[in-house]
Amino acid sequence: MYQPVNAVRLHVSLADIDPPIWRRLVVPADWTLDKLHLVLQAAFSWTDSHLHEFRIGGLRYGDPGPLEDGFGGVKVFNYSEVSLADFTGQDLAFSYLYDFGDDWTHVIRIEEWLSLDPLPRHAECIEGARARPPEDVGGPWSYADFLETIRDPDHDDHKAHLRWAGGHFDSEWFDLDLINKDLRNTFRTNVSRRLHQPKAKRL
Repeated sequence: MYQPVNAVRLHVSLADIDPPIWRRLVVPADWTLDKLHLVLQAAFSWTDSHLHEFRIGGLRYGDPGPLEDGFGGVKVFNYSEVSLADFTGQDLAFSYLYDFGDDWTHVIRIEEWLSLDPLPRHAECIEGARARPPEDVGGPWSYADFLETIRDPDHDDHKAHLRWAGGHFDSEWFDLDLINKDLRNTFRTNVSRRLHQPKAKRL
């Protein structure tokens, strides 16, 4: 029996960072881009505290209210009116920009359109690697400087940077179970968002 396409597998990685920070996600195809925004926030443990937008085929998609300046800038299409299913069958790559100051560009690649039975009720992360950078660290290049500083106990800013990051930071940290728990809670009201990385449990 023919099962229609109802989900999509996405590969998402942060641009200009090596080694890469990435997630592989399965998302219902009928979800709109505003929902995908919340999925990406949960998958990368961002705090959803900055402006954001998608850029697809040279067009901007987001919340027109805060993004349009009213001075004839590039039009912003309402991302609540565009679903992933609108691109069904396409081998598409597009981007999601979070924090216009730090400029965290997420490169999103559609890997496969899926026919799932049953269709998951929430997005799922099936693979990934590495922790997202601290919020407000200054972007990819400042993040590299931050890592050098916290790895050098003799650096003048070593202790200050660690305190600012919540007392510790492990760039290799990745907890699939915790990320999927966050994804299950994506659309709950008043969901708490972690500002800092969870501390490792002592054995």
